[in-house]
Amino acid sequence: MTPEEIEQFAAHFVDTVQRGDAEAMRACYAPDGVIWHNTDGKEQSVDENIAVLKWFVETLPDRTYTVQRREVIPNGFVQQHVLSATLPDGKKWAMDACVVVTMEGGKIKRLDEYLDSAKGAQLREFGR
Repeated sequence: MTPEEIEQFAAHFVDTVQRGDAEAMRACYAPDGVIWHNTDGKEQSVDENIAVLKWFVETLPDRTYTVQRREVIPNGFVQQHVLSATLPDGKKWAMDACVVVTMEGGKIKRLDEYLDSAKGAQLREFGR
């Protein structure tokens, strides 16, 4: 993929997550794609990641992803963003995050996600 195609893909991927479109998001991943998070050091399958998206859609219906920075790298991209939402208890909430995405055949083969663990912990009382 050209750098322009990767940039377009990255914007499309964020849009699918923003809209909570699980099937469109699934289509962005290779069937054997892997998602890793710094908060637990575990790898997740695409199906497991889709389940998290569905939980986010139900729990944080007004979520907004604001891309702070995105850089195309060979075979992928790095993106820094802020996830903002209103928690179910009515409090405003925001979490900084960064993803390093490796692509193969126009799909995400691996997504390494670095999350603010303190902010992520605030979600536990709501089921995650």
